[in-house]
Amino acid sequence: MAKKRNQQRTESKPKDDGALRLSDALGEDVLSKLKEAKLVLSQAEAKAEDARKEQVIKEKKEREANKSFAELLDEYDGKTRKY
Repeated sequence: MAKKRNQQRTESKPKDDGALRLSDALGEDVLSKLKEAKLVLSQAEAKAEDARKEQVIKEKKEREANKSFAELLDEYDGKTRKY
């Protein structure tokens, strides 16, 4: 049983016996341009995510500032009912 398990594990590993890889087929300049584009894209996504978070915070502050008296009273009544 143990021998069969070892054989199955070795068969599942990918073999590198002369197989072409995408990085081998592409030139170094193309590969470097792709890596640079990936870096730029990830930075742009991070920047967009930060902007989205800031927008959510800003909208939350605006809603809090623009609450009507009735909404404020409902919140206040909700807190005092515990006591």
